Amino acid sequence: MTARIYQRPKNAMQSGKARTDTWVLEFAPAEARRADPLMGWSGSGDTQSQVVLQFASQAEAQAYADRHGIAARAAATPPRRLKLQAYADNFR
Repeated sequence: MTARIYQRPKNAMQSGKARTDTWVLEFAPAEARRADPLMGWSGSGDTQSQVVLQFASQAEAQAYADRHGIAARAAATPPRRLKLQAYADNFR
């Protein structure tokens, strides 16, 4: 069972940064999704893909994974670049 630890990115549709300070441990899918023959919906028997754990820091998430024997890899958070621009620049 493998997992990925990452920091949740900012929502692109909003300017707020709510819930971006939490770290997420998300399990990798164990089996491929397949179409249901009757309804056509995609699904799988893997229940671990529904589990998403949130932590206050990367160290807490890594400690949880180590304590429970989960092979987890941490994804580095890209630096945030702020583009400062005046409204008047739109008309130059």
